Amino acid sequence: MTADSRRKVAIVGAGLAGTSAALGFADAGFDVTLYSDRDRASLRNEVPPTGVGVLFGKSREWDAEIIDDLYEVGNTTGISVRLHSGSGDERADVLEFNPDYGYVAQAVDLRLRADDRLGRFLDRGGRFSVESVDLDRLDAIAADADITLVATGKGGLSTLFPVDESRTHYREPQRRLLQVTLTGLDHGPQTFAYRSSEGGGHSLFNLDSENGEVFVGPFLHKDAGATWSFIVFAKPGGAWAPKIDDVHDAASARAAIVEIFDEYFPHDAPVIEKLQVIESDPVSWLKGAVTPTVRQAVATTRSGHPVAAIGDTAIAVDPVAGQGAQNTLIQVAELVKAAAANDGEFSAEWLSQEFEKHWERRGKAAVEVTRLYLGDPDYATHLELSFPAAAVDEKIASALFGLLSEPNPLLTLESRDDVLGFISAVAGEPADDVLGRFEPAGRFTSAPAPVSA
Repeated sequence: MTADSRRKVAIVGAGLAGTSAALGFADAGFDVTLYSDRDRASLRNEVPPTGVGVLFGKSREWDAEIIDDLYEVGNTTGISVRLHSGSGDERADVLEFNPDYGYVAQAVDLRLRADDRLGRFLDRGGRFSVESVDLDRLDAIAADADITLVATGKGGLSTLFPVDESRTHYREPQRRLLQVTLTGLDHGPQTFAYRSSEGGGHSLFNLDSENGEVFVGPFLHKDAGATWSFIVFAKPGGAWAPKIDDVHDAASARAAIVEIFDEYFPHDAPVIEKLQVIESDPVSWLKGAVTPTVRQAVATTRSGHPVAAIGDTAIAVDPVAGQGAQNTLIQVAELVKAAAANDGEFSAEWLSQEFEKHWERRGKAAVEVTRLYLGDPDYATHLELSFPAAAVDEKIASALFGLLSEPNPLLTLESRDDVLGFISAVAGEPADDVLGRFEPAGRFTSAPAPVSA
């Protein structure tokens, strides 16, 4: 097939979604042009990572359809979870569990993932156009392409796609977010060994019933290599949210993290204080908030050309359950396969049908498992039962975090009886017996205090 006879794909946006789609369609034999308002060096070095981008287990199989695994750093096999409640003299260490996932998760700097895909795309002969694309330019691009995809994230051209009110549960952010990557500790077995026998092979997830959650995980930074990535998920009305307001650079992001651990998670503070900013990367931090939103994934330009949204442009979730990057890669991989198998027109109807398949395959479950981990009132019973059960039985803890890899089983748990049945099936004994053995943690083990010089 000559280049002139190949079907054309235009993709606007060169983050993880755009570069993955560009590489996937190029490898499938399409003639692809990728558009970005930043050049390659700027995308890699002058913008912050838009999340930790952990791939939990199953999504890595879809990613392997786009690109082979290039990374050996940032892999984890489980997580250490602790739940705290109250404040001051009433503060209590409630429960903890340290399950193996039963799969391998991987956290790699999204700027590195995107740059590696962009590089391979260019090696394939793909075209990379550095220009700003507004609605008029999008109309012209779509007029000349068989498929036009918009991957500009939660902002940019996303407003072209109306909000799907029937699938959008929130009208405002559920968390204030602070992300920063720090260096100074390896991923070895001695790091955080007081919490897990796997040490740095497991991530940490600290929950505070009043203020939010903190995720800490081994990470592959684009330049500094083996590092640690933090995300603070601050409840808007809690005590952590004002601390995020004072963050204006990597140093103040680190200071906010250290302050939160000193005051709320003192068991971990001696380790956290050893971590330092990455001096070579002044944009290794990010703060903001996400209003979880599902959009109608197909729209038409002013001249009537169909365009489709992918990644966060179509489904934006709070990162608390790590579903954003995973959802993106699954949508892209399946869309590439469907397009390669389609001999007909890529009409608005065809694009809409493919999104509906994605919604049923993964999108809906990704939204719902995020609501679960946000503590949505619709999932109060699930959390009330599953977290104490997880503290008693590691199989239940593994199954709970298995939902981050394969969230669809959550959709079958609609009632209290369903959740109790799930606990019984996983534990191999009646749920009431499991829950009857739960006792509050009392006091968590602590990191050893630093040795004075």
